[in-house]
Amino acid sequence: MNKTKNYQFTIIVPVYNEEDNFGMIEKKLSDYIAHASVATCILFVDDGSTDQSLKHIIEICDKNKDFYYISFEKNCGLSAAVKAGIDYAQSPLTGYIDADLQTDPEDFELLLKHTDEYPLVIGIRANRKDTWWKRRQSRFANSFRRMMTGDTAIDTGCPLKIIRSDVAKKIPFFKGLHRFIPAMVQLQGLQYKQIPVRHRPRTAGVSKFSMRNRFWGPLADCFAFRWMRKRYINYKVATKNV
Repeated sequence: MNKTKNYQFTIIVPVYNEEDNFGMIEKKLSDYIAHASVATCILFVDDGSTDQSLKHIIEICDKNKDFYYISFEKNCGLSAAVKAGIDYAQSPLTGYIDADLQTDPEDFELLLKHTDEYPLVIGIRANRKDTWWKRRQSRFANSFRRMMTGDTAIDTGCPLKIIRSDVAKKIPFFKGLHRFIPAMVQLQGLQYKQIPVRHRPRTAGVSKFSMRNRFWGPLADCFAFRWMRKRYINYKVATKNV
């Protein structure tokens, strides 16, 4: 049996070569779920790490009863890791946070307050602690995405989100689509809430994003989204006898 069924909320943590962060990861996540307002578990998704990340994940899951993991055969990318987590999570709510913990799991409490009203609640990184060049790239990419998709999300790159699992499982993922979750929720005729959250500098490990996958990749993905939007199937059953 999938053990995530026993919880109200599953937090997906995609991991790719984050071995230096695991001391902080275990402490921050275990501290949070110990007093979370709903029954919460952690689901690590190892994205084919080539360092000791998987070893650390297994050790953490062996020690902590509310920690679980899946591991890819090879590196597939962030969107694939998020999709796998959504596919495997059987709790009513699914969340997402990056393994670098530049956002604080404690801020999930800010988002959880709105999950009864909104099927998707996303963070906005307040006082972002990244370099000016990274912030500039993100601002341009977010502005271009909003123009292309029509969504109003301020910071789709913020790695702190909660989505109702039944809504998440309807999203057709492809590479890069993790940036378009708000737009895909809108395609289902639903709305989302944006909440400011804290942001910290990275203290260990290195960023996996570059100019190519932070800037040029998202621009190309916008055109893929527009193609999909015209062909997206969304229906509501009026009556049934099944």
